[in-house]
Amino acid sequence: NTNEVMANVALVLTGHKLGDYDVIEPHGDLNMSQSTNDSYPTALKAAIFANNDKLVAEAELLVSALRAKGNEYIDILKMGRTEMQDAVPMTLGQEFHAFAAGLETEIDFLRMAEQPLFSINMGATAIGSGLNAPEGYAQKTAKHLAKITDKPIVMADDMFAATWDQHAFVVESGALRSMAIKLSKISSDLILLSSGPRAGLGEINLPAMQPGSSIMPGKVNPVIAELMNLVSFRVIGNDLSVTLAARNGQLQLNAYEPLEAIAILDSQRLMTNAMRTLRLKCVDGITVNEDTLAQYIQRTVGIVTALVPIIGHERSDELAAEAYRSNKGILEIIREKKILSEEQIDEMLNPKALTGLDKKQYK
Repeated sequence: NTNEVMANVALVLTGHKLGDYDVIEPHGDLNMSQSTNDSYPTALKAAIFANNDKLVAEAELLVSALRAKGNEYIDILKMGRTEMQDAVPMTLGQEFHAFAAGLETEIDFLRMAEQPLFSINMGATAIGSGLNAPEGYAQKTAKHLAKITDKPIVMADDMFAATWDQHAFVVESGALRSMAIKLSKISSDLILLSSGPRAGLGEINLPAMQPGSSIMPGKVNPVIAELMNLVSFRVIGNDLSVTLAARNGQLQLNAYEPLEAIAILDSQRLMTNAMRTLRLKCVDGITVNEDTLAQYIQRTVGIVTALVPIIGHERSDELAAEAYRSNKGILEIIREKKILSEEQIDEMLNPKALTGLDKKQYK
């Protein structure tokens, strides 16, 4: 059908009637030197790496938005948590910069993963032998595609393998899955950090996008971060489809390749749109509850780790036990027992000393 459409377009452009196949014939002219088994994979690869450019551009904008929040909140102390328990302090800015760094890793991986897409089997015809394609056709096709797409397109080293091998699609889909996992983790963290707002962590505020409940007045749900999660789940599911389709091809051709392309293109489209929405309707509008973060620092027992170099591990253990027993914060006990002066406490709570903060790292 594609050949028929292209033939009729060519007929109209050359001043002929639709269906005048004596002049331009769909199969003999449009399909000359081609097979579905080389033209389709090549076209699908081109569509995928073109969409990658759009996806990467949007991911880079999201990284910039996360970096901007990191710079905005670089000096605001907060408690870090491991296994959902108080750990040691960090700054909110460091947390956002870590989100950005994690996403940058996925961008790099995606760029690496797209490299196999540039190796094409155009000219292989039915199974890789190049039957009915003139000599030099495959090389010239690769050369012209490289010029048209501005990508390093090359003819596959082994055209038989390239006609059945699904490596390029599997790797690309795997990179999309990896990025989806990272985005889901970041989104879930935003949901958790904004939980409450009164009976949860309540460290940050996400922009209110809609009334969250028909029965609970004033409740606002983190719908944009949840949307990113939903898209991520879909991308992970699409990757399984790619895996199964790639696994089940037989002999010289994989008949399930179109499903792989549909899944990958769907994942790219969804992720591109979802990242844009996450950036514009969530990340850009995040605000911080500084009083809440300060209260956590004052009340936490986790900050006792910073005392170990000053008063030793054994004494720090004793203070931690007393804090849990009395339901007091470490800083409160330190002040009561006059273990440190206010000047020493302020020095200990300096973000640079407490978190290893190096602002030059983020410029």
